[in-house]
Amino acid sequence: MIEASNLAAGYGAKEVWRDANFSFGSGEFVAVIGPNGAGKTTLFRLLLGLQQPSGGSLRVFGATPRRGNPRIGYVPQHHLIDRETHIECVELVRLGLSGTKWGFDPFSHADFDTALAALESVGAHDLAHYPLGVLSGGELQRIFLAEALVSKPDILLLDEPLSNLDLRRETELLHLVNSVVRSAGVTAMLIAHNINPLLPHLDKVIYVANGKMATGKPSEVLTSESLTALYGIQVEVLRDPHGNVAIIGVEEHHGDIR
Repeated sequence: MIEASNLAAGYGAKEVWRDANFSFGSGEFVAVIGPNGAGKTTLFRLLLGLQQPSGGSLRVFGATPRRGNPRIGYVPQHHLIDRETHIECVELVRLGLSGTKWGFDPFSHADFDTALAALESVGAHDLAHYPLGVLSGGELQRIFLAEALVSKPDILLLDEPLSNLDLRRETELLHLVNSVVRSAGVTAMLIAHNINPLLPHLDKVIYVANGKMATGKPSEVLTSESLTALYGIQVEVLRDPHGNVAIIGVEEHHGDIR
């Protein structure tokens, strides 16, 4: 599904990271973590065809990434919603099919049924005719996820969907994403700061820091040896009896990674 070889990214003369090597198959749940500004969203821009690599190669579905690929569902970090808007949830979800049709363009029965099915898949069928402006943060994240899933993508990219959610909503959303991954064979990549809620669901981790990446299973990446090599300073990874991870030595960069 996704394969990178010696991949590098940057903006003009500024290099963000380099020498990234990874591959992900169908039905894998991958977390992308690391300090702010390390280049996590840059990776998504490459996968979406919005930016070209500065080195190496990246293949998505065996080809160069391209803009607007319907096989990729994407939930951006910032979804601007006017609290005064009267646009219904089902119409926003339909945009995942049509992309541009608003207002007087009528629903086809097929589009309507498909949008409702996507809302049902994320437990938001009862919100179909609610205006977006009245929804809570957790409800909005379900709607955005439904919009990304409505075209039945093979890859799902989620940029910090857990931000500003309370613990219960965070847990619910992760269970939803995991359900989609396991039931539909979707490859999901999720950018997050706090790795611990994701650990029960993950297959692999991409840890971005210090201009480099460490990739592999959580048990391979989240170790003192791996992160010490990545950062170039001594890092300690501790685990409590519940399996939660604490990363000691880089708190100044991202104290909430624990």
